[in-house]
Amino acid sequence: MVDIDLNAPAPSGASKRASQETAHDPDLIYDVIIIGGGPAGLTAGIYAGRASLKALLLTGTMAGGQVATTDLVENYPGFPEGINGAKLAQRIRRQSERFVHTMVSDFITGVDFFERPFRVQADGTVYRGRSVIIATGAYPRRLGVPGEKEFFGRGVSTCATCDGFFYKDKRVVVVGGGDSAIDEGLFLTKFAREVVVIHRRDELRATKMFQERAFANPKMSFVWDTVVEEIVGEDTVTGVKVRNVKTGETSRISADGVFVYIGTVPVTRWFEGQLELDNQGYIITDDRQRTSRSGVFAAGDVQSPDFRQIVIAAGAGAKAVIEADRFLADGQV
Repeated sequence: MVDIDLNAPAPSGASKRASQETAHDPDLIYDVIIIGGGPAGLTAGIYAGRASLKALLLTGTMAGGQVATTDLVENYPGFPEGINGAKLAQRIRRQSERFVHTMVSDFITGVDFFERPFRVQADGTVYRGRSVIIATGAYPRRLGVPGEKEFFGRGVSTCATCDGFFYKDKRVVVVGGGDSAIDEGLFLTKFAREVVVIHRRDELRATKMFQERAFANPKMSFVWDTVVEEIVGEDTVTGVKVRNVKTGETSRISADGVFVYIGTVPVTRWFEGQLELDNQGYIITDDRQRTSRSGVFAAGDVQSPDFRQIVIAAGAGAKAVIEADRFLADGQV
C-alpha cells in the first residue's frame, strides 16, 4: 500500500470542485473513476453512463484536452465543414455531462492502486472506485524558445495532420529528426511548396524507411547540426533564428510555419511505481486497454504516442469502459 498525503497541495491554478456545494460522501464507492478530461476521458464518461455505471470523471480545469487549443478541426467525423477545436471540446463535454454520474474539475494529487477499492486523491478529497480509467494524455515537448508560445496556433504547430492544409504552397520548417518529424514532414509535402527540416545532429534518428523517402522527396531539404533559438514574426510566423551547434554561426530561415517534433511527454507522474510504464513514461497496455494492474485501464495518448488523433483517443476511451464493465461484471473486485 502507498500512503496518500491528504495535505498535498493542489497544482497552481487548480479549481474548486464543481460539486463543492454538496459534501463528498466518504463511504461512496464509484464503479469507475475516470481521470482526464480530453476526448478519451469524456468519451469514457459517455459510455460509462450508457452502461449504467456510477462513474466519477475528474477533468482538471481544461476539459477537452489539447483539442480545445486547436483552431480548426477538419478530420473529426460528422463535421464536413470543420469545427473550432474549443467548440468541439465543449460539445463532447456537454454530451458527457448528460451521462456521467459525477463530473468535477479537480486535479489528481495522488493514487493508490495497491488496495481495493482503489483510491484517487484530487484537490484534497480522496475518492474510491472499483475500477479506474486513466486518460491523462500527453503533451508535445516544446522548444522553450522566445516566440514559441506567442505564435502557437498562429504559425507554430505540433500536428501536421491537423494543420498542414493551411500551408498550401508555403514554406514550412520542421524541427526534429525522429520518425514523427520525418513522417509529418513528408505529410506536409502534400501541401507546402518546401519543407525545411532542422536537426541538431548531422544525421537523422528516423528509421531507414522514412529517411529514404525524405531524401528522395524533392520538396524536402535539411539543415544539419542546427538548433532553433527564436521564432519570429508579426501577426503570424515569418521565420526562425537558428544557430549551428558546431560553428556557433547564427542565421535566419524564412518560413510561414514551424512544426515542432521533439517528442511528447506523457502525464504519468502519479502512476510511477503503481503501474508498468515504458522507458518513455507511457502506460503499457494490451489491446484491450488493460494495464499491469487488474481493474486499472488506460486510454488515449497516455498509453499510445503513435497516432495522437482525436478520433483514436475517443475510441480508446470507449474500449476502456467496455473492458471495465466486463471486469466489474465478472466480479473480480
